Amino acid sequence: MKRFIKKRKKSSLSVDLQLRFLKRLLRLLERGYPLLESLEIIKWDQTMNRTASRMIALLKSGLPMDITFEKCGFNKSIASHLYFIHTNNDLVGSLEKSLSFFENRLLHAKKLQQTIRYPIVLFFVFTVLLFFIKQSVLPSFLELFQEGSGSAWTVKFSIRVIDYFISGFFVTCLLIIFITVFWLIQKKSLPIQKQISIYRRIPGIRSYLWLNTSYQFASHITSLLKTGMSFKEIFQHMSDQEKLPILAFYSSKINATLQKGAHLSTELTKLAFLDSNLSCIFEKNADYTSLEKDLDSYAEMVIDNIQRKIKNIIGFIQPLSFIVLGFFIIIIYMTLMWPMFQLIQSI
Repeated sequence: MKRFIKKRKKSSLSVDLQLRFLKRLLRLLERGYPLLESLEIIKWDQTMNRTASRMIALLKSGLPMDITFEKCGFNKSIASHLYFIHTNNDLVGSLEKSLSFFENRLLHAKKLQQTIRYPIVLFFVFTVLLFFIKQSVLPSFLELFQEGSGSAWTVKFSIRVIDYFISGFFVTCLLIIFITVFWLIQKKSLPIQKQISIYRRIPGIRSYLWLNTSYQFASHITSLLKTGMSFKEIFQHMSDQEKLPILAFYSSKINATLQKGAHLSTELTKLAFLDSNLSCIFEKNADYTSLEKDLDSYAEMVIDNIQRKIKNIIGFIQPLSFIVLGFFIIIIYMTLMWPMFQLIQSI
């Protein structure tokens, strides 16, 4: 894990720098500057000089755009949009899509951080309070009520409830951390079929991957249809990329089905993380122009749905965290005050 974290720190750029770099590169390209000349101009900014210089060297050595950006520390979602440039030659369009997707992702990530910041602080304070109750208050209660026969059973029950609650809270937190770290380590060793099977059993992740994979599928096919490639060539090209493993796996399955003579729309309905509307789009359109137009419109609709769902989730997180925290506080308060009421009644 230390090597993994150290490698990430060395290889990745800050998200703000990535965003500024992409915006500046896109503006220069739209003004008519060639790619290498645009990067030379970006070198004038000292904060981007090192990244631009390395990118120029990698491009001159013959590396494609997606690998160049990935080696320079850019996010994999950016590199995935740039993979198809050497096929469709649409550098500006691919950069626009990657920038829009990445910018929206950052915007929602910042909103999520702002939303959960206050609940995290409250949960941290609550955790410290639980630790104090377990280490100091519970032993004092035990000494206070151990001679009172009338409330002895109430005290023992309350202490047991608080003790179990605190232990369960810490065990749950540790279990979440362990599962997350274990998945990050073991993910690459699992075959993609197994990963898909696991993702399908997790409701939140399943919904997100369904939308995201459908968007990537429609968006990349739209860009490749502009080149005039056949469906078999398109899906072969998509299966060769490694940035989006689920999309690559689905593309290879579709390509194998097409080679057997099956219809494309029929195979699409069998893939879990692809929207059934995609099958209708392919079944409806016979010519590439109409298909390209419909897929582009569908991709815009899906990205809007993703943004709407993320906004709804962000708006739901803070009230839910406050309700859960309030419920925990009430439980702790009642279990502490219950023995006191029993003692007062026995006097």
